[in-house]
Amino acid sequence: MALTQEQKTAVEEVLDAILSATSSRGRRQLVSMFMDPIDREEWPQYYEVIPEPRCIKTIQSNLEKGKYKNASEVWTDLSLVFWNALFYNEPKSQISLDAEHLKTLLEAEWKKRSVLPDVRSSPPPSSAQKLHGVASEETREEASTLAPAPTSTPAPIPSKAKAKTVTPNPATPSALPAMSTITTTGVTPLRTTQLASGSTSAQPQIKPPVSIRPKSIQRQSSPEIEVDVVSPDSDGQEDDSTSHRNERDPYSEEIVKQLEKGLPRWPGFSEEGWTTELHPERYSDIVHVIKSYKDIVGNRLGAALEAVPEESSTVVSLKVVETRARHKMYKSSKEFDMDMARIFERARRWHEPGTESYGRCLLLQRLYQALTSSNPPAAPYVSSTNFAALRAGPGNVKPVHGSDTEGVPNVTTHRVLTRDRTFVDELNYKGWNIRLADWVHLSNPDDPSRPIIGQVFRCWVSEEPERKGQKGITVSWYYRPEQTFHPSTRQFWEGEIFKTSHFAEHPLEDIIEKIACQFTARHIRGRPRPPYWYVGFPLYVCDSRYNDRERSFVTIKNWNSCIPEEVRQKAEYMPIFPFEKTVYPVLHPSPFISKVPGKPPIKGPGGLKNDPPETAGDGDTSKKQRKHENGPTRGAAPGTPSYYNHTVYAQPVTAGYGYQQQAVYNPAVQPFTARPSGPDRSIVSAAGGLAVIGGAGQVEKLPPETAKLFDRDPETNQVLWFSAPPMNVARPRGAQYSLTYLHFLAQKRKRQEASDSNSVKHNEDMGVGDGSDGHPDKRPRTTVVPTVTETMQKLWQELDMDAIMH
Repeated sequence: MALTQEQKTAVEEVLDAILSATSSRGRRQLVSMFMDPIDREEWPQYYEVIPEPRCIKTIQSNLEKGKYKNASEVWTDLSLVFWNALFYNEPKSQISLDAEHLKTLLEAEWKKRSVLPDVRSSPPPSSAQKLHGVASEETREEASTLAPAPTSTPAPIPSKAKAKTVTPNPATPSALPAMSTITTTGVTPLRTTQLASGSTSAQPQIKPPVSIRPKSIQRQSSPEIEVDVVSPDSDGQEDDSTSHRNERDPYSEEIVKQLEKGLPRWPGFSEEGWTTELHPERYSDIVHVIKSYKDIVGNRLGAALEAVPEESSTVVSLKVVETRARHKMYKSSKEFDMDMARIFERARRWHEPGTESYGRCLLLQRLYQALTSSNPPAAPYVSSTNFAALRAGPGNVKPVHGSDTEGVPNVTTHRVLTRDRTFVDELNYKGWNIRLADWVHLSNPDDPSRPIIGQVFRCWVSEEPERKGQKGITVSWYYRPEQTFHPSTRQFWEGEIFKTSHFAEHPLEDIIEKIACQFTARHIRGRPRPPYWYVGFPLYVCDSRYNDRERSFVTIKNWNSCIPEEVRQKAEYMPIFPFEKTVYPVLHPSPFISKVPGKPPIKGPGGLKNDPPETAGDGDTSKKQRKHENGPTRGAAPGTPSYYNHTVYAQPVTAGYGYQQQAVYNPAVQPFTARPSGPDRSIVSAAGGLAVIGGAGQVEKLPPETAKLFDRDPETNQVLWFSAPPMNVARPRGAQYSLTYLHFLAQKRKRQEASDSNSVKHNEDMGVGDGSDGHPDKRPRTTVVPTVTETMQKLWQELDMDAIMH
């Protein structure tokens, strides 16, 4: 149904009022900046931040063509024009002031016409303010007077420092929020804080992506960003000292934070893949099972879900869902399924990955997904695989090419199976759209706190008689550091995982969530673009393959060989938002090495193995083996300078010192077999050697505020500095005439030659210049002395030597 003629006329009158608005002096049309759409090529970041761009000319065109079904749609588009400008531009800029004035004028003109419906003054649900969670003063004032209404704003995650649990009284159904206020959107990143009103940015400040390493070795946030983070002194899980790890320099950390602060937020769960066949009587039973489930020791796992604080804006908890289920407030099983999905989503973002609480939440999520499946398990609910579909997880399965090795057999294969299944392009499950080459967390039967990391190689529907119609995915497994065997000296990047040859088939019930993984070349240069990754989602990095049969690492040379063949044909797989410069991840030691006395190291199916001998076997083989075992091959950048890793040869110093400094030997590293040619021109040698300056411990790092003033090596990210002048110095070019002056000299010489030539010719014509008149020429002619060859030829002709010779 289109607009009525009266409403269309009223809307046109409102548009005329907006178009006729001018500045105070009447010389500038205020709406001129909002008439045309923003140029996508010149302002690509505008379309990344603003979800629904609008302009006046487009609205006028749609109005003339009758594309609007009601007046509310016109109001939404008109208000988005000015809300978008207010969000993207500085608060006190001229365009923001014009947008605020026109928005007020729009509201006043709209209310004057009774044929137009009443509208709200808050941002539309599809606005950037709602999507990014930035509330204006008008929105907060209106929220205090109006009842809650459906929005598409992602539910904010509470802060640990300012947590406030809000739970309604189960005996009073009227105290519950109305069902119309329940949203189906997702969760914003952890510990977000609102910008101050005087800030120059209109976007919320956020924390870096959720680390997929345990909290004990998780890097801390920079104090320059307002993030609510529990300090190591206040949380027993953060007792590990940060002095035992390499830190990312503050400048690189700030680059990452500034990029992630402006990235688009997760829009929330989709509308597909939800349970639709649950009987309403089962809602309460399912919640009761999740709430009261206990492990074999007797610990109630539901306490991990109840420990997540609730914000007053969206009250969703086990108690709330249980009360709604008892009073039959859910209109469909989809609404119940969405509420439970949001509970698990909030719990995953609240608890630190790798902790016991995090593992309990994932186990309960897997149990819930089993209870809501087409073939739910029967009570009592006991499982030796933590309700996962597979019998073993990474690190505990038999290598695909090793029949004589330990491990659970027949769990994985070395290739993708194609028999008795129909392949599809996409599957939907619990609001997740699973496609080819997506990365997912899967339920781990051995350790729920460390979900399996896999990349989807196939989506399928089973055709086997016993599993007819069952949907699932085939993924390539990636191992975590604690699931590998490695030397104690090996270091790992934060969030580093390793490609393996294991392919496993998982039912959809094993899917925990979607994640992302970047290969090294992309990870150090930026962050993935949506929909591949959103801020707050787990993010991993991969640099090497892991052979669990040989227990060795091999650096990946060809990244295309690690992804599905169908994706390789695309122009660009997983595009990125680039950093200002290359930023390397933080390096951490082996997870099996405890960095805090008295605290046990991380347990896992992997372990430490003996360091490779320095001189065992062939030289090339030993060198290659040490390269693969000692850490990320491209990870030298975050490390310390390698000058002190070699022998220092110091020349005897006589001037300025009363003794001769001998060569200093570092026994920790094998010395060079031959002395380098030429004198040692380093600063250490000039100072008398390491012993004089007090050893390597006396060398201090440049402060960050000083280091940022110097250029950096694009490969190693280290400050470019040199310990001695260069051996070959380019000779500086002397002063030279400018091209303008040289051109002037050439023109002057040309004119002078032309003048002399004309003067000589004139004198020859007048018989002047031969000396007969007693007046010599101004410039006497010069005779060219003949060459020896010319003289000999002339003499040869005079003597007629040709005739004599014949």
